[in-house]
Amino acid sequence: MKLLFDANLSPDLVELLVDFYPDSIHVVSIGIESSDSEIWDFSKVNGLTIVSKDSDFQQRAMVLGGPPKVVWIRLGNCRTNLVESLLRQRHQQLLDFEIEENASLLAIP
Repeated sequence: MKLLFDANLSPDLVELLVDFYPDSIHVVSIGIESSDSEIWDFSKVNGLTIVSKDSDFQQRAMVLGGPPKVVWIRLGNCRTNLVESLLRQRHQQLLDFEIEENASLLAIP
């Protein structure tokens, strides 16, 4: 499973989670930081699942459906290690979400 971490998440997550989510990237590394449309299109073309705290992607997933798929992290303002821990704990749930054809949004607290 390849994730694209949005600008509201730390770029450090790429390295911290490489053992669970290899080939994942952060928007900073591809030069996209602010345009939700660009992030959406890049993810769709490259088979990435967007991971964000931004409700804009949640709304987009509900209206447009996937691809791309969206993992909406609903933790509010928190440390990177909490997000890392959550994504490790929910690894199987994310893998199941990835193969579910009709699912476009996974909201996790």
